Amino acid sequence: MTLSRALLFAASCLVTLTLAVPGMAQQRRAAPVSIPSGGVTSIDVQGNQRIEADTIRSYMLLQPGDPMDPDRLDRSLRTLFATGLFRDVTITPQGGVIVVRVVENPIVNRVAFEGNRKLSDDVLRPEVQTRPRAVFTPQAAQGDATRLLELYARRGRYNARVTPKVIELEQNRVDVVYEIFEGDTTLVSRIAFVGNNNYSDSRLKEVVATREAAWYRFLSSSDTFEPERLNFDRELLRRYYLRQGYADVNIVSSTAELAPDRSGFFVTYTIDEGPRYRVTRSETSGTIRDLDIAALASELKLSAGDWYDGDAVERSVTAVADRANRIGFPFVEVNPRITRNREAATIEIIFEVTEGPRTFIERIDIVGNTRTQDRVIRREFRVAEGDALNAAQVRRSRQRIQDLGYFSRVDVNPSPGSAPDRAILNTRVAERATGEITLGGGYSTDAGFLLDFGIRERNLLGRGLDARFNAALAQQRSQVDISITDPSFQDRNLAVGADLFYIQRDLQSYSGYDERRAGFVLRSGFEYNEYMRQSVSYSLVQREIYNIVAGSSPYIFEQQGTSLVSQVSQTLAYDRRDSRLEPRQGYIVRLATDLAGLGGDVAFIRARTDGAYYVPFERLLGDPNYVLAVLGSIGYIENLGSDQERIIDRYFLGGENLRGFRIAGVGPRDLATGDSLGGRFIWTQSTEFRFPLPIPDEIGITGRAFVDVGSLSQSVTGPTVVDDPSPRVGTGVGISWRSPFGLINLDVAQAVVKQSYDQTQIFRFGFGTRF
Repeated sequence: MTLSRALLFAASCLVTLTLAVPGMAQQRRAAPVSIPSGGVTSIDVQGNQRIEADTIRSYMLLQPGDPMDPDRLDRSLRTLFATGLFRDVTITPQGGVIVVRVVENPIVNRVAFEGNRKLSDDVLRPEVQTRPRAVFTPQAAQGDATRLLELYARRGRYNARVTPKVIELEQNRVDVVYEIFEGDTTLVSRIAFVGNNNYSDSRLKEVVATREAAWYRFLSSSDTFEPERLNFDRELLRRYYLRQGYADVNIVSSTAELAPDRSGFFVTYTIDEGPRYRVTRSETSGTIRDLDIAALASELKLSAGDWYDGDAVERSVTAVADRANRIGFPFVEVNPRITRNREAATIEIIFEVTEGPRTFIERIDIVGNTRTQDRVIRREFRVAEGDALNAAQVRRSRQRIQDLGYFSRVDVNPSPGSAPDRAILNTRVAERATGEITLGGGYSTDAGFLLDFGIRERNLLGRGLDARFNAALAQQRSQVDISITDPSFQDRNLAVGADLFYIQRDLQSYSGYDERRAGFVLRSGFEYNEYMRQSVSYSLVQREIYNIVAGSSPYIFEQQGTSLVSQVSQTLAYDRRDSRLEPRQGYIVRLATDLAGLGGDVAFIRARTDGAYYVPFERLLGDPNYVLAVLGSIGYIENLGSDQERIIDRYFLGGENLRGFRIAGVGPRDLATGDSLGGRFIWTQSTEFRFPLPIPDEIGITGRAFVDVGSLSQSVTGPTVVDDPSPRVGTGVGISWRSPFGLINLDVAQAVVKQSYDQTQIFRFGFGTRF
């Protein structure tokens, strides 16, 4: 008996059936009287109220004219009980007459639930088969109670109790009331491991999805016992050991024992680790004509001297096949041949590259999209009808469809077509809600206290249009945005969009003035390939510098008033990161340029280049959360008009781009007033090491240590203006918490190389939430 069945059997034993109708469901045999020697002359039905006498007679196995037969009488009795229509039945032969006395089961008037707080009536009702106006039977009530217990068990409440109560009414009707004691959620009290000689219990507890009960998991269900999760945990443990080199690992069992007081479970995983293997040979082999097999070896993720890694083997298979596909060999199969030497604990891996079946795509079928138009999905495919069935492109197509964010599940599976060399790509999607309303609040050192409200629809009209409205009100920055984007204009590789915005900023603490911006942006983007993308935009923005603080720098007073900028911009990006949200390896390089002067009041050209490189330390330290990030940027603005460029267009340094210093705390400054004046030339460089903290992963807190370097120079000149281009350096540590209320960042930094007039900042805090 499996664990879940045993638990449900034990739970069902708690069902107490209390019936107010005496003698209910008591089955009787035919009365032990002498059977007349003659035949049956008639059948007399007594006690029936709703059921016709002829209907009852039809269930009898003896009919008038038949000889009296005790066995057939007994079977007739059982047949009548089996109908479920009767609470009691007796059959008595009297001469040639068979008297059938019945007591009909009552009719259900109403079904109700009492005591349920965690699960609503609408959730419980589908589990109950007893319905109003149906015939009531005790067996049905017992079955309903068992199913309710199963439902509560699936929700982690194994100490629930369900008691059916029957209330008699007139005219042989009853109300059925299920009295429910829900009890507390049954949590996992303890997780233990047996046979883990090389890894501690605490390390393996971070691998499995099941967690021990703790106060900080009040918003998580990971500590709720779920039998299905144990099998998932076994697979997680197996894959973890395979990544660490234990090619013979066997997760023998995963068992759970319910505490005697039914308050929690004790979960135990039994592991046979086996030896740890080191790779002595990792090569490619094959004899496909015109294919350079040796060149494919550069795609292997394992080399001689490495510990065996099961995931790296899978990644190598995919990478080698993808490389062969890209250079013109779509019909290849890669099969790893693994040879173990258990005595020496070594392993050899030969990746055999062979010709696969030559299969072409006959048709692409899409089902499940009731709202999203077919063309929105089809344009994400990297293959089309008639193309070779390329596994790498099929995987990439599925990932692109999933990345749309319109679907909770995407499956793309080939099936046989009309001929042996034809295949049909069956695409099944499950749509999800794409509209959202957000309301948020928080605090950051950049904007102060803030409120945020937004409405967004990411799949407008099922055409893939992204429309949004967002408004933010903060102490030092307020903003309203309206935007719409078509990611595939006219079903082409072209994204177009438009934005309307209004921004108001309080910069008095930095440069002694307030700023307003209002305008619109027209933009488009084009993907050259999977990694390179370029975007072009035109913006027309009205800016105003106003509310200048008395005693501010005269260079700021000179720029009071409004200006109009007409600007064309472009950004070219080459992105090889493994993830855009949380990159752990790869790099990205961006080049951005702005040209202003096509109308408007100002004319300048501004260029900026930035990049990031991520180095994973998973293989060395055994955890994917150890990552070294190296980031850098450089920017320059050159005035093209007769007047000097405005302060509103210059670069500022400090805060987010140079920790340890305040926003605009570094760079050219008017010493007479302390105002930051901005600069034309900026460069920054940051080296950051990200690492997990010795706390459970599900809390979502990670740490970092960083060193930031930067410089800002080339501003206005004057007797009280300082413009020192020497680098400034800030270093410190910080944490990021992906809390249920939003992302919280806290940095503690020290400015270690600075000038006396620079403005520093030790603590930097940011908080935001959406609910």
